[in-house]
Amino acid sequence: MRYLTTLAFLLLNLGLLAQQEVEMADTMRSNGKIYVVVATMLLILFGVLLLLFNYERRIRRLENERKS
Repeated sequence: MRYLTTLAFLLLNLGLLAQQEVEMADTMRSNGKIYVVVATMLLILFGVLLLLFNYERRIRRLENERKS
């Protein structure tokens, strides 16, 4: 019950924060630079996911070698 209440308050606060207008974001959106920011974030996310996938494969291979 305590966790559910905490989650409800967090979601309520996130909703309130999402309604605020951010001047920097509006400026970047009007100049078209927001796409550069989004592309950079997606590139970083893709890199991190690729790195984690690589680590998972290596760990799985080491576990299989150890079992043999």
